[in-house]
Amino acid sequence: MNSRITLGLAGLFLLGAIIAGYWGLTLSRQPVAGEPVAAPVAVPVVPPVAAPAPVEDPTRQPVVVLLRDIAPFVKITAADVAVEKLRTAPAGSLGNVDQVIGRTPWRPLSAGSWLSEESFEPGSQLSRMIRPGERALAVAVDEVINAGGQLAPGDYVDVLLFLRKDENNPQPSAQLVVPAVRVLVVGNQSGLTNDGQPGNPARSDDERLKQEQQRNAARSVVLAVPEPLLSRLMLASGAGVLRLAVRSADEQQLAKYWAGESDVATRLDTPRRELVEFSQLSLSPPPRAMAVTGQPAPRKPTVEVIRGAETAQPTP
Repeated sequence: MNSRITLGLAGLFLLGAIIAGYWGLTLSRQPVAGEPVAAPVAVPVVPPVAAPAPVEDPTRQPVVVLLRDIAPFVKITAADVAVEKLRTAPAGSLGNVDQVIGRTPWRPLSAGSWLSEESFEPGSQLSRMIRPGERALAVAVDEVINAGGQLAPGDYVDVLLFLRKDENNPQPSAQLVVPAVRVLVVGNQSGLTNDGQPGNPARSDDERLKQEQQRNAARSVVLAVPEPLLSRLMLASGAGVLRLAVRSADEQQLAKYWAGESDVATRLDTPRRELVEFSQLSLSPPPRAMAVTGQPAPRKPTVEVIRGAETAQPTP
């Protein structure tokens, strides 16, 4: 009997605990009286601000530039070129891709170079480094003739000739053959063409170092010689030993050439070129002609006076 009463009381307590727990859970979910409930705050949606369009600099000019290397006789496509805005556009440069698409160059064009009408004209790089009236002539050199290996494209040099003593030349002599001629190529290193682009630009530091080494060990130099002085230099190269004397950069000969002056050699040339003989260098008179043994001495001229049948030779 006692166990039944105990079980009944336990069931009542369990039921009361469940009711109390449910009641407490319900009260916890209801808002407490007197405390205001915060209303949700609406966050305004701000539309994204569009980035301002870039303002183009009116001082910059469009220039068509190659994006990749172009081989000779290969048509240029739209994927090969782009337009860049440069503050100073090179003279003669093209500014519209429609001017180059579909055209075929006669020579290789390197990436990064700007295009002009000369890019599509035939001819080698050397022929585009001189102007009408000039000729490109190669001269054999060594370390001494090449100014100790320091000669570079763009320098101006005087060509000197040294003649040794031989049967046809009784006295050694030296003379100025051609003054102030421009150096175009030293070894494999070329200067600028007439459109201002380098003849063979180095694409890496290793290639630049290789060109510098080849320039120091050059065995030939190409000079821009005025056409009237070409035959003289050709004869001098076979008559004796040539020397190249470098002129000062302060003369601004290269700047004058790009400004349109290309007659410096003909202006400085003179038919009475300075000829220095060895006797003048040694401050001694030229040797006298020696008589050859076995030949009679030349007779002095005489005058005969005829008086009738008598003949006399008066003494002077």
